[in-house]
Amino acid sequence: MNTQLILETYIENIIQIMTPYGTGTGFIIGELIITNSHVVSGLKEVVISAKKIKREIAKVVYDDPYFDLAFIKVQSLQTPKNPLKLTTDAVSDGDATIAIGHPYGLNYSVTEGIVSKASRLQDDLEYIQTDTAINPGNSGGPLLNASGDVIGVNTFIIENANNLGFSLPYFYIQEALDAFAAFKHENIIKCTSCKNLIKEETIKNDYCSACGVKMEVAKLRRKGYTPLGTTKMMEDILSVLEVDVTLSRRSQASWRIDKGSARIDIIYYENGIIIGDSKLCGIPSTEIENVYDFLLKENEKFSYLQFSINENSIYISYLIIDSSLTMKEGKVALQRLFDYASKYDDLLINEYKGIRQKRDEED
Repeated sequence: MNTQLILETYIENIIQIMTPYGTGTGFIIGELIITNSHVVSGLKEVVISAKKIKREIAKVVYDDPYFDLAFIKVQSLQTPKNPLKLTTDAVSDGDATIAIGHPYGLNYSVTEGIVSKASRLQDDLEYIQTDTAINPGNSGGPLLNASGDVIGVNTFIIENANNLGFSLPYFYIQEALDAFAAFKHENIIKCTSCKNLIKEETIKNDYCSACGVKMEVAKLRRKGYTPLGTTKMMEDILSVLEVDVTLSRRSQASWRIDKGSARIDIIYYENGIIIGDSKLCGIPSTEIENVYDFLLKENEKFSYLQFSINENSIYISYLIIDSSLTMKEGKVALQRLFDYASKYDDLLINEYKGIRQKRDEED
């Protein structure tokens, strides 16, 4: 099976996972989404999306920092037309490999390589070493063989090296799946010391109930994610405007909201500037002066918002310094941005021959 065919066959199995701390990849095996423990960042809930799953909140039901594995459940999960399965064949040096994931947010990227070393020992665990290109955002995604079977989960790379990637082998994944199924319980943490599976409800003061070792993942799951300062103010404003903050959150300081035909991105920069803007249509190739005149006249009427043109795209934006942000002003300004973005996008396309923007697949 060639790489293009493998991607087309199994793309429904590939999941993007989003947390306030970053993004990663997962893949469906049975009724679970498999990924890395470090991808879910010690959270009980993450946001996922896939070809047939809109952005949705999902539960982390198993967190295994020893294997760096996590299992996720989501209510809407349906069995893909062509389900992925773990290989039953031994992996050998030189075998062809394929990685599918979302490196740097570039959705459904596929790379090819070989098994550089079928068994490379790292901290008492075996890993598959591969020269298949793996980058941030690939973590938790599947490493496939030439038949399209999962031989490992892409786990880490050697920084500042060329294509030195390491995948946790299929037999560890199967071991974890079997143990989880036999335990018949959710919200499980695997202790990195005694290796027992521990019910989260039995953990007191973040100590393993079996061996007494401090469990960092238990602490992280207990604390969860809590925004602070201006970030909290922004999320409070969005909540008042009936935005699902968890689903719109793209990082600790950025949010994305779709309203009608428009997409609004809000980013809180390290220099204290908050910018909410929507990339509207592109400027037309003819009668451009009519568009400029219209935008200038509308800018004179606006408060809080402003039109601008960057390259050949029209933007409508709201800008403020964090020290000046208040609930009252933020609520009014963002509500106008939400209301006007789609309205002006449609108007500019229909009346001024603006060119509708193409969007990359939603992540």
